[in-house]
Amino acid sequence: MYLQGRCEPPPAGCNKRRLAAGELRGRILKKETKRKGAILLRRGLLFMVDLLIVCFSFYLGLLLRADGAPDVDVWWPHNLALLYENLPWIAALYMLSFLVGGLYTILWKYAGERDLFRLAVMVAVPTVAVYFVNRLFVHGVLFNSANCIAAVFILLFVGGLRLVWRMFLDHPLGAALRGVTSNDPNRPMLIVGAGEAGAWAINVCKSNKTYGHPVVVADDAPEKLNQTIHGVPVKGTLEDIPELCTRYNIYGIIIAIPTLRGSRLNHVIDLCMSTHCKVQVLSDPQSVGTAGAPAHAFREVNTADFLSRDEVTLDTEKISGYLKDKVVLVTGGGGSIGSELCRQVMRFGPAKLLIFDIYENCAYELQMELQRKYGREAPIEVLIGSIRDKKRLDEVFETYHPQVVFHAAAHKHVPLMEVSPAEAVKNNVMGTKNLLTSASEHGVERLVQLSTDKAVNPTSVMGCTKRLCEMLIQTFARNTEMKCVAVRFGNVLGSHGSVIPLFEAQIKQGGPVTLTDPNIERYFMTIPEAAQLVLQAGALAESGSIYVLDMGEPVKIIDLARQLIRFYGYEPGVNMEIKIVGLRPGEKLYEELMMDEEQDKMRRTQHNKIFVAPPRDIKLDQFYQELQELFAAAEHNDEGVVRQLQKMIPTFTPVRDQLKTKP
Repeated sequence: MYLQGRCEPPPAGCNKRRLAAGELRGRILKKETKRKGAILLRRGLLFMVDLLIVCFSFYLGLLLRADGAPDVDVWWPHNLALLYENLPWIAALYMLSFLVGGLYTILWKYAGERDLFRLAVMVAVPTVAVYFVNRLFVHGVLFNSANCIAAVFILLFVGGLRLVWRMFLDHPLGAALRGVTSNDPNRPMLIVGAGEAGAWAINVCKSNKTYGHPVVVADDAPEKLNQTIHGVPVKGTLEDIPELCTRYNIYGIIIAIPTLRGSRLNHVIDLCMSTHCKVQVLSDPQSVGTAGAPAHAFREVNTADFLSRDEVTLDTEKISGYLKDKVVLVTGGGGSIGSELCRQVMRFGPAKLLIFDIYENCAYELQMELQRKYGREAPIEVLIGSIRDKKRLDEVFETYHPQVVFHAAAHKHVPLMEVSPAEAVKNNVMGTKNLLTSASEHGVERLVQLSTDKAVNPTSVMGCTKRLCEMLIQTFARNTEMKCVAVRFGNVLGSHGSVIPLFEAQIKQGGPVTLTDPNIERYFMTIPEAAQLVLQAGALAESGSIYVLDMGEPVKIIDLARQLIRFYGYEPGVNMEIKIVGLRPGEKLYEELMMDEEQDKMRRTQHNKIFVAPPRDIKLDQFYQELQELFAAAEHNDEGVVRQLQKMIPTFTPVRDQLKTKP
């Protein structure tokens, strides 16, 4: 790349690339203009249909009202003339209400109860206005009873028309009306990708008719255009996906380009979702090339695809070496990450899996899930208890003799722990110390603690407690024969309390989507990826190490919110509001995975996604003395806990005074 301001000519071929890029931008702009024109045309036609519905509903309302009217021969002509005289302004009032209420921005494919309520309000407002105009100026019977009857018909016809359209798009009956059913092997499918994965996807569809019938392929490679793959023609680029779906009456789309990542993948998903077709991706890219037709070759697009991170490669031999035929205990086993850890552990054939959790419902559901997969005789035991209860922990260790422990139990919600810091200390710090003590006393071979990026230069109570847990791991590693390690990572997609389930719930309720700050960034990984890397870190197990997972590039939360909004069929700022509500107590704008003193000393492990932080110098006597003072404070009051945390973690700046001043 040449530097701006220098006199050297651009590299050879640069002008050609610019011309090509210009042509591509021109094509995209032309297609975008065409798409917007089509949208405006559809909305215009729908507006005219709604106008006819309003007029017809008032005529029908008057007709029904005339059925019981005395002297109908006189009543009907009089009120019909009254209707014709006033219908223009009545219809205009209803259409204005529809426009102001945003009726034509609602995507009825994704409509819910909230949208139906909005429609009811749009009908009710002009109905009430017409009533009062009649009482003050017109004084016609039309606007008393017939007005109400007409309002009911408008609601039924306008809403019903859209619900029928939704059924036409989504429901099996609607697909049947188009000549295609969900079980029809002839329903047309679009394959995105003309490479090896695309060819494999075509063969899978032809071998298993339940996936549908591939009729066309889209790919950006110019040399593949107008070629055929297993008899299926390549007829356009990725930007042509909406046009191809219309031309070939496509029912579903399969994205079969495993190398698509980042913004490019997001753009392709947006193009596919805009067609209202069913969109799927490869369930397991590593299965490409295998013979036969797998039962679950494709899956629907999910929110994790927005991150488009590389697949985790595991050293299964090393993991199996410390899990197979071992008794494995997972604390917080019913939680988001804990449950996934249990699923991953079962793959390696443990002698027994102990699911330890204080909440029985999630643990029970996980037990049922694993028994359905591995049989009712699977070596799985659900144990209810709290890590705060040292006697209960001792009982579990004495009874089952676990050899490997994964510690995932913790209070993790940052704002809640700011309000209840003593509880954070009791559960996270005291609970971890109880677990480490019981494990070391009962001959546990290996203990892996799940930590968080919030433990780095912590600004919250929760972050402080997790930092102290890391220090406890290092002290026990130094003074016991048990291999103790901690694994530090960022936010996990789909975990309880994470931002994505919150955004999804807000979108399904009709918005707004709330965001604490437009500049906030977070590291993300999927739940399976986090669990797999934790297992891999456990296999490395250099006692006392703090392993740091490679979280990739940080993601702007506002960009994630916009992607999710589009994923559900809305447009940010148009029919789905993004509301900025301000940072929560203890919340950072930017998360860190390493402390300043760790930056230059961080070293790579045998696994390319796992790093190890250098050991910290901990003065044991001082640390345990301060820890006892912290535990004593936790038994008395929150303010004492906060002061002691500030003493032990100098970077911590309490926010409780700010909380007290809030109304």
